[in-house]
Amino acid sequence: MPTSYTLLRPDDLDGQTHQRESFALDVLMGLSSSPKHLPSKYFYDEVGSRLFNRITRLPEYYLTACEQEILDARGADLASLLSGEPLDLVELGPGEGRKTATILQALLSHGARFRYLPIDISRSALEGLAESLGSEFPVLAIEGLVADYFTGLRWLSRQQGRSRTCVLLLGSNIGNFSRAEARTFLRSLWNTLHAGDLVLIGFDLKKDIDVMLDAYNDSQGVTRDFNVNLLQRINRELGGDFAVDRFRFFATYDVFGGSINSYLVSLAEQSVFVGAIGQRFHFRPWEPIRTEYSYKYLESDIESLAAETGFRVEMQLYDTRHFFADSLWRVVKEAVLPND
Repeated sequence: MPTSYTLLRPDDLDGQTHQRESFALDVLMGLSSSPKHLPSKYFYDEVGSRLFNRITRLPEYYLTACEQEILDARGADLASLLSGEPLDLVELGPGEGRKTATILQALLSHGARFRYLPIDISRSALEGLAESLGSEFPVLAIEGLVADYFTGLRWLSRQQGRSRTCVLLLGSNIGNFSRAEARTFLRSLWNTLHAGDLVLIGFDLKKDIDVMLDAYNDSQGVTRDFNVNLLQRINRELGGDFAVDRFRFFATYDVFGGSINSYLVSLAEQSVFVGAIGQRFHFRPWEPIRTEYSYKYLESDIESLAAETGFRVEMQLYDTRHFFADSLWRVVKEAVLPND
C-alpha cells in the first residue's frame, strides 16, 4: 500500500529552515545557561538514528530486549483489545520499528481495521521505517508525520472524522522527560485525545544500579559516539567548530532524582564558535554539557503519574525479570482535573 508523508510546517514556513532555526535557538539557550545543556531530541539526525539503532542491539542495553519480550508474549492480548472499530495507531518516535512490527503483525492477524501514523522529527528515520515496514506489511496504510510530538499530535487532533486512537510511546522515551515535564507532556497528550482513547507507554523500572549504568556505559563506546554526534551535528548544520576529541562522555546515576544523567565534559579550557548563532561559548576545564537524563520508575510512580494526568491504568505488562513495563492507559474525561 502506498506510503505518504506530511511535513508539518508551523505557520507555513519552510520546514527545513524552521527546524534549523529551532535547533540554533535551542543551542544558544542551552550553551548560554548555567549549567550548560543541549536537548536530547537533537540526537536523532540520520547519523544519530543509525547509532541509536546500534545501541538497541548492544548486550548491555537491556531495555529493547525486555520490551520486545513483553510484546512477543502479550501482543495478541493487546491486539484483541484494540481490534473492533477503526483505529488510528499513532507512534511517537518509532525508531526502526522492530517492536512496532510485533504489534502490527498481531493487529493484522486479528483482522483489525487501522492505519499506522508514526511521528518523528527525523524525515530520514521515517523514510527508513516506512521502507522496512512497507516491505514487511504491504497492505499496511502508513501515514508518516515529520514533526515534533506536540506539533504532530495537535495536527492530528484537528483532523475531521478521526478514528479511535491508540498512542504508542515505547522504548522508555517518557524517561527523557523530567517528572514535571512528563506530567506536562501527558496532560498535553490527554488534551489531544478523546475519552476512551488509549496510550501504551514504556517505562524503564528502577533496578540494580550497575545494570542501569552498564546500559549507558557500553563496552563498545557506541553510546559515547551517539552523544559526541550531537556536537558533530552542531558543526555540520550550524557551522560550529567543536573539537570533539576535547570532550569526554560520562554517564552517572542520580540516586535522589532516580535518573541516569549523561554529559559531555570539557577536558580543557576552550572556546567554541557557532557560526549560525554568531557567538562564541567558553568552557572551563571539566565543565559539563548535560545531554540527556533518563528517568527510571517504580510501579507506584506509574500509577500516580496516570492518575495525576487524567488516565486510568488498564494493564501493566512486564518482562520476566521485571526490568521494564509497558503500561496501557485509558483516557478518562468524566471529571475535571485540578490545576497543576
